[in-house]
Amino acid sequence: MLVACLLVVAVLAGTVRPLALWAEEPQPDFPPELTQFVPYEGNPLFTGAGPGNWDENIRERGWIIKEEGQYRMWYTGYSSARPDLMMLGYATSTDGLEWTRYEGNPLYDQHWVEDMMVVRHEGTYFMFAEGARDRAHLLTSPDGIHWSRVGQLDVRCSSGEPLSEGPYGTPTAWIEDGTCYLFYERRDQGVWLARSRDMRVWTNVQDEPVLSPGPDAYDGELIALNQVLKYAGRYYAWYHGSGSKPAEGARQWTTNLAVSHDLRHWKKYPGNPVLQQNQSSGIVVEESPGRFRLYAMHPEVRVHLAAERGPVKR
Repeated sequence: MLVACLLVVAVLAGTVRPLALWAEEPQPDFPPELTQFVPYEGNPLFTGAGPGNWDENIRERGWIIKEEGQYRMWYTGYSSARPDLMMLGYATSTDGLEWTRYEGNPLYDQHWVEDMMVVRHEGTYFMFAEGARDRAHLLTSPDGIHWSRVGQLDVRCSSGEPLSEGPYGTPTAWIEDGTCYLFYERRDQGVWLARSRDMRVWTNVQDEPVLSPGPDAYDGELIALNQVLKYAGRYYAWYHGSGSKPAEGARQWTTNLAVSHDLRHWKKYPGNPVLQQNQSSGIVVEESPGRFRLYAMHPEVRVHLAAERGPVKR
């Protein structure tokens, strides 16, 4: 947006005349196209298939990408009869609103697959997911449908020593300039950042969280990062958080936004939470240049449409 006029005096062949130059307004840290959304009237878009089905219920983070005009969604399904096994499901859509389950579901049922995200890199789909006991593991696929398990992620402290015993879940990957970055949480008490050159051994950038709960109530106790987006020269993190559990009823989660210039130092959006009412595991999908949709994936899939469109340039 052109907003500022600078007056410059030019001297040409003894003639003095002013030149008007326009300067662009700096891009705000939290542009409206990433913070202003309106709920779709047809929500929820996608729910559990009901009793008697392998995906009677769905839960946690699913993942949606738009690829060659098609929306593709991977999700976690489970049955009340087998709550000990979370399996991988798949659905497609032409508009991102009406979804069709894949006839060959579940795609993968040999290991626990929950809270997943997918990144395509050099022609291969990489799925980072929670496995049994909330330990992150990696699967790969040539087409997004046929998956093979690589194994549990080897994440280490900055010293190279193994992490202390315990879960490390909600794995979120970002690949840039030959380096793979991994965000993960430990019991939702903070988000850590590790990196790798080969996706085999991941080493903490630092042994302290890069994103922590609080200080406000909406994410005052628990936090987990769902997605990283690079937009307008900045990194944006979509994350879910929760405050104190009420004396009665279930814990409530929110969907929130933070910004960074280096993936390590994050500033939370002052207008958080972006989504309330227990809509969590949020991710955005760019439906067209500068126009985003915000999907909340848990405990059912809902979409919030863009209230504004941003500049196209990156």
